[in-house]
Amino acid sequence: MDYIDEDVPSVAEFADALMPKLQILQDKGMTILFEPGRSIVANAGVLLTKVEVLKPTEHKNFAIVDAAMNDLIRPSLYGSQMAVLPCVLPSGLVQSYSSVEAKTWDIVGQVCETGDFLAKNRVLSLAVGDILAITGAGAYGFAMSSNYNTRPRACEVMVDDHDYQEIRAREKVEDLFASEQTWKLG
Repeated sequence: MDYIDEDVPSVAEFADALMPKLQILQDKGMTILFEPGRSIVANAGVLLTKVEVLKPTEHKNFAIVDAAMNDLIRPSLYGSQMAVLPCVLPSGLVQSYSSVEAKTWDIVGQVCETGDFLAKNRVLSLAVGDILAITGAGAYGFAMSSNYNTRPRACEVMVDDHDYQEIRAREKVEDLFASEQTWKLG
């Protein structure tokens, strides 16, 4: 899943364009190591977030979610536009999206900063409790996350078909203060 309105060449196209320029180094016996970055890793991860509050206003509609800019900073920092996809969970755990009128929403966090948004101007059918998947988070989600505003970082879960396993536990507020010590002056 590429960013919105992004036309990214395939790995093969990229390699075909790059290899002739690197041939000189290979001819000299040099080993070339190449890290393709988000072209592979970004699509390997999504940020799941829950709609906590819907705040429609006269000028703009806000969907306040439980994730924030500390979980995925790229939209705020670089203007990256990841896709936002509604998740349909089994057993009717999430309201059917087809029964809710679609509106244009800004998807925002609870950090209360102007830059605390994950997506802007997205046409979605939303209800409180809905789960949204924000794509392209594999390369930069947890790696760029922070504890800004004393927010614990989310857990990481590895998924392989129907199997899944937590690979990094969700932080707790207590974890954030565990290494701190008090100091009495004078």
